[in-house]
Amino acid sequence: MQYRLLGKTGLKVSVIGFGGIPIQRVSVGDAYAIVNRALDLGINFIDTARGYTDSEAKLGEALKARRNEVIIATKSMARTREGMATDIQKSLETMGVDYIDLYQLHNVKDKEALEQVLAPDGALAALKEARKDGVVKHIGITGHLKNFLVEALETGELETVQFPFNAVETSGAEELINLAREKNAGIIVMKPLAGGAIREAGPALRYLLEHAVSTVIPGMDSVQQVEENAQVGRELRPLTADERKVLEEETGTLGDAFCRRCEYCQPCPQAIDIPTVFLLDGYYTRYGLQGWAMERYRGMKTKADACIECGECEEKCPYNLPIRRMLAEAASRLG
Repeated sequence: MQYRLLGKTGLKVSVIGFGGIPIQRVSVGDAYAIVNRALDLGINFIDTARGYTDSEAKLGEALKARRNEVIIATKSMARTREGMATDIQKSLETMGVDYIDLYQLHNVKDKEALEQVLAPDGALAALKEARKDGVVKHIGITGHLKNFLVEALETGELETVQFPFNAVETSGAEELINLAREKNAGIIVMKPLAGGAIREAGPALRYLLEHAVSTVIPGMDSVQQVEENAQVGRELRPLTADERKVLEEETGTLGDAFCRRCEYCQPCPQAIDIPTVFLLDGYYTRYGLQGWAMERYRGMKTKADACIECGECEEKCPYNLPIRRMLAEAASRLG
């Protein structure tokens, strides 16, 4: 596995990291096997969040015997000093650790949120206190809208920045990467496969690692995925012309209005698994797997037509997708 510096933190992180969202979907036993295989293959950077249901708990259990081999990153949506202090303590207790290597301001997506976290009684103040006390070693920020991350980095207060970047979502990435390098901030890339919309993981990950990023964190929920992704980090090489062409052709079919499976829309009050509906609809519309997609859709406990159009999902979506309309369209195809 190859490693790069995570900016001014001085930490050496594996170029392929571990995104902790999908671990919510597997058992504790499977999580243990997946995480330990990742460590065996040299993946040493694991990212999770307070908001990822039981992800922190499962990762903490899996890492008990190997804490010194891993750099743990987590994050909180808390915006106030008090709220962040509470969440830091919860993370420590849930993961069963004495300290967290990197704690991040999670999904700062508008001016109001940015002003809240940077205020004297905001979440950043709690993180700085925790860093002073030694229970948090480094402080970062995450978000889906790059212009607010640029503004946050300009303060000089943050040591890392995490944002979505992939062969589909390139807008604003270079500006943010250049600023992060200027500020010596570590660069963590989330959604490297556009939330699963890009099927060829190898070329997509290698495309990103041609850029001056620190680590790329695909979500993984199987040992096979871990092994395939780790291989990219062990044998890092540029894309060939043919591979680049194939990647461009695949991403060219996606456009902008597609689900990245960030799962921020969850839980749905009607118990619709929105990301899975859109994943199956993608297989139906983009990959010619209509029969396969319809069969699996029929097996879903709650179908897309259960939507009552309450709009809660759209309020939470960082990409401002018209989820209600997209669900109706998916239901008409898959049903």
